[in-house]
Amino acid sequence: MIAKLSELGVTSEMAYAAGTASIGLSFLAWTLSKKKEEAGTDRADRWGIFVGEWAPTFFALGVALRLEEGTK
Repeated sequence: MIAKLSELGVTSEMAYAAGTASIGLSFLAWTLSKKKEEAGTDRADRWGIFVGEWAPTFFALGVALRLEEGTK
């Protein structure tokens, strides 16, 4: 899978950027949900955690892609 992503032009920098962006989006989702929805902090926390869980996956993909880039 990592080799295929690399063949498609996905770089480790892209994966790292996506991980960093998901951290920011997590905060943004939490803030917007807390202000705009009437469900309160519980719903906002769930949105923030849901989006925040993407970051480790993107960072792990970045590491795997970096290793793949080193073999070329």
